[in-house]
Amino acid sequence: MRKRHFTLIIILIFSLIQLAVAGNKPSTKELKNELLRKVDEKSQLLVEVSDSLWDYAEIALQEYKSSKLLMEVLEKEGFDVEREVAGMPTAFVASYGSGRPIIGILAEYDALPGLSQDNTAFKKARIEGGAGHGCGHNLFGAGSLGAALAIKEVIEAHKIPGTIKLFGCPAEEDIGGKLFMARDGLFDDLDACIAWHPDYETKVDVRGSQAIDDLEIEFTGKASHAAFDPWKGASALDAVEMTTFGINLLREHVKPTVRIHYVITQGGKVPNIVPEHAKLWLWVRDSTRQGVKDVVKRVEEIVKGAAMATGTSSKINNKGSYHEMLVNMTGSKVMQKNLEMIGSTTYIDEETAFAKRIQKETDIEQKGMICEINKLENLTKDPEGGSTDVAEVSWITPTLNLSTSCAPSGIPWHSWAVVSSSKHSIGYKGMFLAAKVMATTALDLFLDKEVLIKMKKEFKDKLKGYTYKSGISQGQKPPIRVKNNP
Repeated sequence: MRKRHFTLIIILIFSLIQLAVAGNKPSTKELKNELLRKVDEKSQLLVEVSDSLWDYAEIALQEYKSSKLLMEVLEKEGFDVEREVAGMPTAFVASYGSGRPIIGILAEYDALPGLSQDNTAFKKARIEGGAGHGCGHNLFGAGSLGAALAIKEVIEAHKIPGTIKLFGCPAEEDIGGKLFMARDGLFDDLDACIAWHPDYETKVDVRGSQAIDDLEIEFTGKASHAAFDPWKGASALDAVEMTTFGINLLREHVKPTVRIHYVITQGGKVPNIVPEHAKLWLWVRDSTRQGVKDVVKRVEEIVKGAAMATGTSSKINNKGSYHEMLVNMTGSKVMQKNLEMIGSTTYIDEETAFAKRIQKETDIEQKGMICEINKLENLTKDPEGGSTDVAEVSWITPTLNLSTSCAPSGIPWHSWAVVSSSKHSIGYKGMFLAAKVMATTALDLFLDKEVLIKMKKEFKDKLKGYTYKSGISQGQKPPIRVKNNP
């Protein structure tokens, strides 16, 4: 009898302990407030990192200082960092935690060539001919870092099971680093992935992006003296010009969603030599991969015809293909709730004046910054113009995309105006908001199994049995470039 009483007392004590522990367990709301405080506490660090990335302004596959800085901060904060992944010296994966779910966050940090700019409200090159963050990727990299650091500290402090991974993704503006990372399976174990991008609107992005083929077209002819005996030559430049002429005629016969643009990267050395070699760099976009394939088939026929007509030979090198974005509405609704919970950004008079001065300098209506949060849009059949290698990830795992206001309304993107805004408080505020929305959304994915199940079901349904296939060949290597410090 005593033994039985003793057992009951032990059970009662154990139950009381469990109730006490459960009673001290913070709610999801409390954990989210903790995340918001964490981002605020790290705001100075994020500004310092963002400014350093802005100062480095390293173009695609030359982001050595930028990636090193991000990796050093992550290692100092307790992340395990795998360097030089997917054959790229400036790509990395930083991980913290164990088990599932495994949630990824994407970070970018490459600049654009020729956009060097001081952080002034008027055009002023910092380094003549140098690079600049005309797409705000310094903010992108630092904001994603902030989200990863905040969620790491919360899952660590409260022993929340799961793994957070920050993917350092180089060369988005050029070869598409995620193409190589996706091909090598780096995203395969994710349960979901989160990304963001600077913008002049604040929204959960469900508009998607276009599929694209990146083609290099090369013609080889025969050199001769352009005046003395041109009949002995076969002009590769003529073949390029015939190709561009055919492409421009083709524009009338493609769907309105198609975009075709090119530059001639090689057309001869001097006018008095019939060019033996010429190259055309061509991008073809449409709303779907199949749409791109259909147009590329027509382009291939034009290239063959141009080679036949000029007596040259042709070669088409597909440098890479992106899918269109596979939007996940289930997860996007979760992200929208967090965005609305955190609230819109406000700006002081000095910030508004700075924004309006940039708008004046770029001949844009002087409205200042957009403070409002956009409502979640309905899915559209055809996305806006533009492509991103984030789309590759979206065909491997459910992927959520956020945009926040980091620059004045309506200014031209990929311009000096974005560079300037990206090292100013108007850019920082958008970065902080992005870090908070991504961190709180990641928390929902860690805690709410039902949400992940629904996201994965939507993802599977939209795949319709399709298995991801990389847009680059298995043996294709990224074009590693020698660092060029101006």
